[in-house]
Amino acid sequence: MLTTLKTYLQARPAASLSELAREVDADPDAVRGMLEHWLRKGKVRRTAGARCGGCDSCAAADIEFYEWVGERPAAPADGVAQSSGCAR
Repeated sequence: MLTTLKTYLQARPAASLSELAREVDADPDAVRGMLEHWLRKGKVRRTAGARCGGCDSCAAADIEFYEWVGERPAAPADGVAQSSGCAR
C-alpha cells in the first residue's frame, strides 16, 4: 500500500486524505498512519486545506491534503503524458 500511495501522490500535485483512502481501499486513519512513513522520510508534506465557505460541514479527511515532495519518476521518453487514471 505504501507504494500505491507514493505512485498516486507522484502523479498529481496534491491529494486529500479521502482520495488516498479510496485509492487503497482503507480507512482514512489507517492511511494517515501509512503516510507517517513518508512524512518521516521527508518525501511527503501535509498541506493545509481550506474549508469550503466556512460551513464546517466538510469531513476532516476531505480537507486534509498531502503532496509528494520527493523525487518524481522521469517523464516518458517520447514526451507523451501518461493518464493519471482520475475519473474527475
